[in-house]
Amino acid sequence: MPEHKTGGRLPTWLLFLAPVLIWATTWHVILYQLDSPVPALTSVGWRFAISALMLAGLARWRGLPLRLPREAHAYMLGTGVVQYAGNYWSIYEAERYVPSGLVAVLFCLLVFMNAAVAWLLWRQPVGRRFLAASAGAVLGVALIFWPEIAATGARPHAALGLGLSLFAVVVACVGGFFTLVLTRRGLPLIPVLAWSMGYGAAFLLLLSLATGQGLRFDSGWPYVGSLVYLAVFGSVIAFTLYFKLAERQGPAQAALVGVMVPVIALLISALLEGWQATPLALGGMGLCLASLAVATRPSR
Repeated sequence: MPEHKTGGRLPTWLLFLAPVLIWATTWHVILYQLDSPVPALTSVGWRFAISALMLAGLARWRGLPLRLPREAHAYMLGTGVVQYAGNYWSIYEAERYVPSGLVAVLFCLLVFMNAAVAWLLWRQPVGRRFLAASAGAVLGVALIFWPEIAATGARPHAALGLGLSLFAVVVACVGGFFTLVLTRRGLPLIPVLAWSMGYGAAFLLLLSLATGQGLRFDSGWPYVGSLVYLAVFGSVIAFTLYFKLAERQGPAQAALVGVMVPVIALLISALLEGWQATPLALGGMGLCLASLAVATRPSR
């Protein structure tokens, strides 16, 4: 039995909720990476290198083949370069020029991009109710971050940050579909992710060397602890469950994970970083949750 079918043992709600909670916590954990002297480019490379090794070990433990067809490596190389390297590096760089809230709102657009590509590739239908509810959820996220978004125009190089953010969204969509193309052909998910993240890590670390940033590392426990958390939970566990959800429910439904992440992340920020909710933000959270309930309600 192909490995990608074993995700049926896990309930759909868990495949959705676990990545939401994990990726929401990574917003805070990444701060420990940014506070270190290690360049972001190198840190992301270390993160996916660890993730790739862990996924390869998991594949061997479960008896899944790491030797995949030669033509699959073109997809996995593309996934590594665009999704795990280009996407994450672009996000880090974009947040130098625009607020993280704007990046979060733009990533919510992945719902519509995934729906469009799934229809073009596989003729997966998308109902009007789902699209309308998704639009409401995106509006809710925009309301949450509205003060940051409104101040974006005053920032120098805001256009560059906006361009990098949109680029990150596009390559995340492309990389996700590369992975789903391979799993729909019967290839096991965990080895596919291992190779893809390995290619992404190699690209990032080689780029770090080529740009003179070197392969720096911080042995302090905040950096090491956050790096391990991001690799194990933020990459290995979250991406595995996310793609199982995409296989089962479709990529558009899975992309709703990205709509919920900012809401939970801000609640965590309120507990750990002193973030104070405004009435507009609370209204946006309510709209987001209500829209999400409508979008995920089964059709009659």
